[in-house]
Amino acid sequence: MNWISNYVRPRINSIFSRRETPENLWSKCDGCGTMLFHREISDNLNVCTSCGHHMHITPRDRFYALFDGGVFNEIAVPEPITDPLQFRDQKRYPDRMKAAQKSTGEKESMLVAAGEIGRTPIIAAAQDFSFMGGSMGMYVGNAIIAAAEEAVKLGRPLVLFSAAGGARMQEGILSLMQMPRTTVAVQMLKEAGLPYIVVLTHPTTGGVTASYAMLGDVQIAEPNALICFAGPRVIEQTIREKLPEGFQRAEYLLEHGMLDRVTDRREMRKELIMLTRMLMQMPPPTWGDLPAPGNETPAK
Repeated sequence: MNWISNYVRPRINSIFSRRETPENLWSKCDGCGTMLFHREISDNLNVCTSCGHHMHITPRDRFYALFDGGVFNEIAVPEPITDPLQFRDQKRYPDRMKAAQKSTGEKESMLVAAGEIGRTPIIAAAQDFSFMGGSMGMYVGNAIIAAAEEAVKLGRPLVLFSAAGGARMQEGILSLMQMPRTTVAVQMLKEAGLPYIVVLTHPTTGGVTASYAMLGDVQIAEPNALICFAGPRVIEQTIREKLPEGFQRAEYLLEHGMLDRVTDRREMRKELIMLTRMLMQMPPPTWGDLPAPGNETPAK
């Protein structure tokens, strides 16, 4: 045996031929278990190409795919009081906020933007479930009020994408106060005669469902989204009965009259263009002449 050619040379070649492998190149679909290449998922708006399961998408990526050319302007949101209750559980509230900001790259759980979809000017707001469960705190209340005020000022419809686990416990009663505050913001739009369209995404629960998420002129949901106040497990433990199949999912709620539409994310832009133009009494869109959304993932 020639140990130089059989062992040393292959070993040297393996060391110098190593390449850094990027992390998160593959993701597993929660619906069917298929392994999906990250670029394939991104091009499909985070919808499984195998089973159509709708995975999490950030508000920024959602807006990039929604607005014409992926171009939008962020709307400033007034900053609330930091840690008003001096709350601490396993961590201090400011520490949880810093961790969420670091992991998501966003300041808070809601993003508000202005732009055009199919040459139709709109204001849009979207929650990020990956930021502390998209929980509704004072910032979210401020964001919805800022979105409504901007919509009234510019005479534009407001489209809101909800995704939340409910109120933010670290802000206590101040979080629950956002329910009437956001309801008043929605009333501002109605008094101005402007459309308010809600797109409920997975999951939308708790005080968010009990306030602004269910007050839209048109209620749309993404497929199989969980939409409820109390979750099915809590209800089953309370009433000690087995709930129907698909209970509190988008399709079940559509069948029972709580929703107007269940729309695939890949068709959502087209649906919203049609609805906003119709509600704003604008002429129907000429589909072949409309500008396209962004084609590439924006830089982080």
